[in-house]
Amino acid sequence: MKLKTFALLASSAALVALGGCAESEQEAQEDLVEQEYEAAEDVVEEQADLAEAQGNEAAEETLDAEADALGEAGDQAEDAVSTEY
Repeated sequence: MKLKTFALLASSAALVALGGCAESEQEAQEDLVEQEYEAAEDVVEEQADLAEAQGNEAAEETLDAEADALGEAGDQAEDAVSTEY
């Protein structure tokens, strides 16, 4: 009887540990996606700032819109990773 109880407890602990690994993997994937999109968004925002400094309003507005789109795409990609798991 004690052996069955021990086996049950050991397998329960293993399942909990595996569940923790999956959650950590999901969080890592979400963080990676978020960082990739944020980095791209930051680059485009810097380009917009440069265009503004050079007096090119049209380019600045276009780049700002592109940066906003990257931010939205990053949010959607992060949500997609969340729903995968």
